[in-house]
Amino acid sequence: MSTAVAAEPASTRSRLKSLLQARETGIMLAFLIVLGTATAINPNFLFSSDGWRDLFLTPSILVVLAVGQAMVIITRNVDLSVGSVLGLTAFVTGRLFVGAPGLPVFVVVLAGIGVGVLLGLINGLLVAYAKAPALVITLGTLYVYRGVMLSWAGSDRINAGDIPSSFLSFGTSSVLGIPSLAIVSFVVLAVAAVCLRDLRGGREFYALGSDPSASVLYGLPVVKRTLIAFAASGGLAGLAGVMYVARYGTISSGAGLGMELEAVGAAVIGGVAIFGGSGTVLGAAIGAYLLTTINRGLPILGIQDFWQRAVVGLLIIGAIVLDKVLADRQHRKLMAERD
Repeated sequence: MSTAVAAEPASTRSRLKSLLQARETGIMLAFLIVLGTATAINPNFLFSSDGWRDLFLTPSILVVLAVGQAMVIITRNVDLSVGSVLGLTAFVTGRLFVGAPGLPVFVVVLAGIGVGVLLGLINGLLVAYAKAPALVITLGTLYVYRGVMLSWAGSDRINAGDIPSSFLSFGTSSVLGIPSLAIVSFVVLAVAAVCLRDLRGGREFYALGSDPSASVLYGLPVVKRTLIAFAASGGLAGLAGVMYVARYGTISSGAGLGMELEAVGAAVIGGVAIFGGSGTVLGAAIGAYLLTTINRGLPILGIQDFWQRAVVGLLIIGAIVLDKVLADRQHRKLMAERD
């Protein structure tokens, strides 16, 4: 019995040590520092109805994009087309509301997500079978998808008056003080985290990203996992497009412009290794919260827009350098243990 009692504190210390060493802990600490500093200067930043709502509502769309982006990056790929997919699916959703007002809302939502999955699958097929870098492929589809939207939408825009009021109400509603769109992002995050941690297919994402050649030799379904990762990213970008319509109501050809870089930045800052094989969707979500809180908080500190972008850039560079340092240290440790 004394052995069991002694083992329990040791286990607790081990868990606490793992928690403190986790990348997510450092990102969460940075988020809390930014949030605390901005709130200390302007208490309404957090302690007001709008401040509390914006804390959760503003990052919700980016969280969904970052979760999908993290799944792709873990497989040692990247999806630069998610901003264009978001814009295109948002416009598809709006056009369905305008052109087919009798359609049930859930059918329109499923159609938006389905278009995202289809566009993601196109990315995955090109990456898996053309054997070209995902960076190049998705950079190309970024422009193709955006071009399709520009050609289709032109100078037209869909206004909030064209969207069902019940759908717009969902975008501004809350449950127990938490915005409904934030709850949707939490559900997406939880499902993705469980899939990556507990399902064999999810764990194979990490194996594929750690060593693609070894994955092939081991017989893992590399093409299938690549297609699933890109389809998931596209589907979540489609869901983000639907959420965009619910929140803003107005859709123009500029919807989602540049959000692909924010999604990549959130994932990388959140500890997802840009070289694949490590990281969590939870870290990517915290990265999204950190980025949006910085964008909201730095103006309160009197920092100009240029420096806001510079801070985000420095965070991305710092995260990549830290990944490289940690990977080198882990490699040296493994080599020392082998010798």
